[in-house]
Amino acid sequence: MKVNLQPALNDASVDAHQTSNQRQLAISISAIAEDEDGNAPLNLCLILDHSGSMEGKPLETVKKAACQLVDRLRPEDSLSVVAFDHRSKVLVPNQLIKDSDFIKRQINRLTAEGGTAIDEGLRLGVEELAKGRKEAISHAFLLTDGENEHGSNDRCLKFAQLAAKYNLTLNTLGCGDNWNQDILEKIADAGMGKLSYIERAEQAMEAFNRLFNRMESVGLTNAFLLLSLMPNVRLAELKPIAQVFPDTIELPVEPEADGRLIVRLGDLMKDVDRVILANIYLGQLPEGEQAIANIQIRYDDPTQSKTALHTPNLPIYIKVTGDYQPNPNPQVQQYILSLAKYRQTRLAETKLQQGDRVGAATMLQTAAKTALQMGDTGAATVLQTSATRLQSGEELSESDRKRTRIVSKTVLQDASPK
Repeated sequence: MKVNLQPALNDASVDAHQTSNQRQLAISISAIAEDEDGNAPLNLCLILDHSGSMEGKPLETVKKAACQLVDRLRPEDSLSVVAFDHRSKVLVPNQLIKDSDFIKRQINRLTAEGGTAIDEGLRLGVEELAKGRKEAISHAFLLTDGENEHGSNDRCLKFAQLAAKYNLTLNTLGCGDNWNQDILEKIADAGMGKLSYIERAEQAMEAFNRLFNRMESVGLTNAFLLLSLMPNVRLAELKPIAQVFPDTIELPVEPEADGRLIVRLGDLMKDVDRVILANIYLGQLPEGEQAIANIQIRYDDPTQSKTALHTPNLPIYIKVTGDYQPNPNPQVQQYILSLAKYRQTRLAETKLQQGDRVGAATMLQTAAKTALQMGDTGAATVLQTSATRLQSGEELSESDRKRTRIVSKTVLQDASPK
């Protein structure tokens, strides 16, 4: 398995006469399978809410969806199942798929009762998932329909950060309209996973299968971007780096001991690029082709049982010219718009929380226009509908708010950017 690494600047030239220039560096990263590569075993943990509010169709549909995933796992794969209400319990300890009927019977024993303590479910889920993580692709699917009323959201984030240190990917699924989108997004972002919205119970199977397909496509794990900047080149001070595809996530940047900057990427998929966008500033540079940065990916290859592998160091060049003419890269412009859509929507949410309905509606309209610019008509419709409702004096329903958050982070139906 190899890494496909494709950098591109939003404009590959700068004006030699300018004392300061801003550029966006897009870095597309994916795994490339080679003929001799096999498939690494999967290590899946289902963390399922069975609180009283899940009674009836929601829980029955979730159990059916979970059993369907059991049937998709291979004998060499591992599974664990954790259930939580206001307490948590290990329903199926981490084990190889040797008796799928027994596992499905355990899942089908679940009944709806009690309150909701997401942190307790997450704690046990991370523990079980960690048991099977060696040389495997490890994902958790955390599903809930409620607020963390009997738990601590701060504990949830601590467990998510712990999972990241152990190379465990966390995906979250919110069912219905009463879950906390902020905490589920933070868990998924910290775990470099995906936030999904199950608006109606019958969509649970589709949502689980979509996440499982994504898990099956992983080729390399525990990936990090290593970035070195040349003298007179710096990152933007605020929110300098974000993932913009397949989901938008603001990414923390940490310094390495050798002076390089490091950004955790998590899994690399074989059929979908992870696209990272860095906001950089260039001081005045001499004319000619100038190196402005070096990039490298550090990663693990579970198919070969190898860790801490590195791609060759790749220099990034820019042309410094005295007769500069703008020449924007249209693909990078799409990624810039994707990040703008996300940030505009988040600003609208902040304004709404502050009671500024007019400001929120204006920002949602701006985000809708940005979505249209990038060809994301599904998001544009959702964002404009929310803006119109605010302008007419209506309150946004919980489903409105959740749809707005989801379309800000990704293109609907996991479609590729146009």
